[in-house]
Amino acid sequence: MLHSVALGDTTPAETAPATPTPSASAATDAAGAAALQPALSAEHAAVYGYGVVGARLPEDQRADARSAYAAHEARRDAWQRLIAGLGGTPSAASAGYQLPFAVTDAASATRLAAHLETRLTTVYADLVAAVPAAHRATAAEALRECALRARRWGAEVPALPGIPDAPSTAAPTATATATPTG
Repeated sequence: MLHSVALGDTTPAETAPATPTPSASAATDAAGAAALQPALSAEHAAVYGYGVVGARLPEDQRADARSAYAAHEARRDAWQRLIAGLGGTPSAASAGYQLPFAVTDAASATRLAAHLETRLTTVYADLVAAVPAAHRATAAEALRECALRARRWGAEVPALPGIPDAPSTAAPTATATATPTG
């Protein structure tokens, strides 16, 4: 559900900031719609990918795939509504998507699910940084949900999902080991 709530607004009416001009508001809306398009495209791909995942999982694992599929459909639909509400035209799904590797069995299907979710964490980390403040919490929630699903599918999830680890430039240090004294 997308909504915003102003909490604790105690600014007196006479000192409240001026309402943005229609052109400034339109520019903000256009920027927001443009920032959301990559997330929408990634959700289209995830919905497609989960169709492949579900087809290769045994029945006892399909409930997780169905749940993730439904979550991505809902997120996709929410982004479409938000983009349209901001005056943009939501991008359409492609007829098909190139999978990153062959999915032939349950193990590769599980790997694809982890890959889809991990890829989405990157998209959502970028979205959190790019989207107007009014939609940042929703983008952060999408990032959190994808990180949790990635972990459930067995992906290694870093402390800051979606943000690549910085290469280590420090030399390795030796660690002392304590020996018990008797």
